[in-house]
Amino acid sequence: MPGMEDLASLVARLEAVAVRLEASGGSAGGATEDAAASVSAFDDILSASFKVFMDKSKNIGGDVATIANITDAAFKAERSFLSIASKSRKPDDKDLQMFLKPISDRISEIQEFREKNRRSEFFNHLSAISESIPALGWVAVAPAPSPFVKEMNDAGQFYTNRVLKDWKEKSSVHVDWVKAWIQTLTELQAYVKQHHTTGLAWNPKGGNASAAKSGGPPPPPGPPLPPPPPPPGTLDFSTEGDSAKNARNDLMASLNKGADITKGLKKVTDAEKTHKNPSLRGAGVVPSKGEKPAVPAKTFGLPTQSNKPPKLELDGKKWVVEFFKNNPNISIEETQNNQSIYIFKCEGSTVKISGKCNNIILDSCKKTAVVFESVVSSCEFINCQSVQMQVLGSVPTISVDKTDGCQMYLSKDSLEAEIITAKSSEMNVLIPKGEDFVEQPIPEQFKTMLKGGKLVTSATESV
Repeated sequence: MPGMEDLASLVARLEAVAVRLEASGGSAGGATEDAAASVSAFDDILSASFKVFMDKSKNIGGDVATIANITDAAFKAERSFLSIASKSRKPDDKDLQMFLKPISDRISEIQEFREKNRRSEFFNHLSAISESIPALGWVAVAPAPSPFVKEMNDAGQFYTNRVLKDWKEKSSVHVDWVKAWIQTLTELQAYVKQHHTTGLAWNPKGGNASAAKSGGPPPPPGPPLPPPPPPPGTLDFSTEGDSAKNARNDLMASLNKGADITKGLKKVTDAEKTHKNPSLRGAGVVPSKGEKPAVPAKTFGLPTQSNKPPKLELDGKKWVVEFFKNNPNISIEETQNNQSIYIFKCEGSTVKISGKCNNIILDSCKKTAVVFESVVSSCEFINCQSVQMQVLGSVPTISVDKTDGCQMYLSKDSLEAEIITAKSSEMNVLIPKGEDFVEQPIPEQFKTMLKGGKLVTSATESV
């Protein structure tokens, strides 16, 4: 009958509503609606700009696709966490760390993947994600998580600019990839500002967070505690006598053994007797045969020294120079325009490069100098100490990142070079003037003022 079918359909709909109410802890009303809206807004980010980012990553492929898959897992872990928060009351700090662990594990995995693939041709792509992915940690920031997301977005801008510079004339896919990632973090910042203004919004009318995570009732109580200890005064101390009396009794028992008292003594061989072995008379103590060599003391917190063999080789289109120490005569001849030079963990050495190459990178080097003719794109210093650079021809861009002590000798053909610095100190540019050089320091201290509603930053001079 049509009436019975309509009634059965209505009953099924009512049962579905009841199931959803039970899943949300029975907290129908404004709090649940707001929570559901916040999760839905996060889904909008995943289905819009982040989906474009994932599609572009798959188009690029290689390491970019791999790190994008880990990033996708991180966003899904955050979405799951937000869903739990929308249905639950805020747990204590110990349980909260357990809920945050899947997100922090994915962030650590992304950063480790970047460190393991420093030779990748997409290293700037990996660094852009690695430097800005901590933005997902806004869930643990209060009372202003939205500025934290922007700060992380700005942290990755150094590398996104590199990607744009290297690929804007080669492939538009990489440009779209950068725009999609920046747009994702920008939308995330707006989402946090709207739905979680002062911190992650939990549901005050929700249920237990652990039950929401497991999807079932809370676990049964554990076994009962052990019984309390007996009250003071009930323990039996009769076995403990006077220590002095016990020692005296042991001495008398040993003396009563008579001749058997010497059975526990070690027999001295002829080789250990001084009257039969004159070489032992000069030493005060007979050496023990079972003496073990001293174990060196362990040191904690000290840097480990790399003893890997030096290497100079052409790997595809990349010259690799690694682990040289105190070698002033490293030379690379006949480079080509499409080849790059990667110098890694060299110390006290000088690298001379002939011809014109695409770019030069010095990574984690100390007291190392590079002399080259010309480069197509840039010369970069990353995590270095006390390094020098001299260009004989032209260099469009010089990049200095996380470096302490960098001397840059320019030529007459490279006076229009752009110098980009970040988190670095003790940087000096030596400009040719006749047969000499004039040294100019790069500012390290800046002054920012608010003018006309905008921030204006200028370098400050030492007094």
